[in-house]
Amino acid sequence: MAKVPTVQDVARAAGVSRQTVSNVLNSPEIVRAPTRERVQRAIAELGYRPHAAARRLRTRRSSTLGVRLDPYAGGISGVVLDRFVHALTEHASERGMRVLLYAARTPGEEIDRIGDLVDGGEIDAVVLTGTSHEDTRTTWLQERGVPFVSFGRPWRSDGGVPPHSWADVDGAAGTRAATRHLLDRGRSTIAFLGWPEGSGTGDDRARGWHEAMTAAGAVGPRWHTEESVSLARDLTGAALTARPAVDAIVCVSDSLAIGAHLAATALGRPELPVVGFDNTPAAEALGISSVEQLPEQVAAGVLDLLMGPTGSVVLVHDAAQEPTYVLVEPRLILRDPLPSR
Repeated sequence: MAKVPTVQDVARAAGVSRQTVSNVLNSPEIVRAPTRERVQRAIAELGYRPHAAARRLRTRRSSTLGVRLDPYAGGISGVVLDRFVHALTEHASERGMRVLLYAARTPGEEIDRIGDLVDGGEIDAVVLTGTSHEDTRTTWLQERGVPFVSFGRPWRSDGGVPPHSWADVDGAAGTRAATRHLLDRGRSTIAFLGWPEGSGTGDDRARGWHEAMTAAGAVGPRWHTEESVSLARDLTGAALTARPAVDAIVCVSDSLAIGAHLAATALGRPELPVVGFDNTPAAEALGISSVEQLPEQVAAGVLDLLMGPTGSVVLVHDAAQEPTYVLVEPRLILRDPLPSR
């Protein structure tokens, strides 16, 4: 059986002391870059792995990030968060971190769960998902001094400076690109099918459509319904019957896009261009164009904000530090390119 490499083996291979190896593993920022890189090469070449339990006792860090596992909702939604958690786990592992999933149904329940994990020393930081206006979770985390970053911006009605660091997808850029594509192909009466007003994410995506239409001097209706294929189908069917001049639809999600496509097909207009948002397998199967969020890039951005671009430990929470953010531009996936009119 091959001998398991030790700290002493790494120190010998890198030509440094055991303490220097320990510093690289636990406080890399205090080690000069050339020395740090030499030690990291030795670690990689030898395949050295620190003893996790001993390291936690020594550093008082768990090397673990906490992330909520959303309740299973079925249907089409949820694919983006699944991809995000998967990517976060992979990228965190590359930095010597682990991801711990916990379940919670309400913000209050999530705060209780985070409190138990933090008090028990099981997590060093939190990655929030599903941000909303006046999020009570962020206030609690700030008051406790727990490092955290959110997937989703801190939606604020007062338009003030974001109170914490975040990474998100530029939803407005996605719907703006989709609308411009349709306008460039000769569509002029483009509807937007979104969620009821008041949703930060939904309103942001509606803004992209509105800006593109306004810049082109075009006019189109804004329809809204809850996240439901059947509700979107019924609403779109009635709306298209009342306004047959609508020649394309940009949607806030793939669920609503599928409902819109089914309604148009039932009315004998299967060729009506419909663009969704999220690029789910369901949209792909039906040949519906969609905006892809690229959650893998968001996951990388979250870790950069928490740990620094090259860091291997969670940054210390500093209430005086100015919040930063990462805004990822999504990608328009065209499955039925339109000929120009």
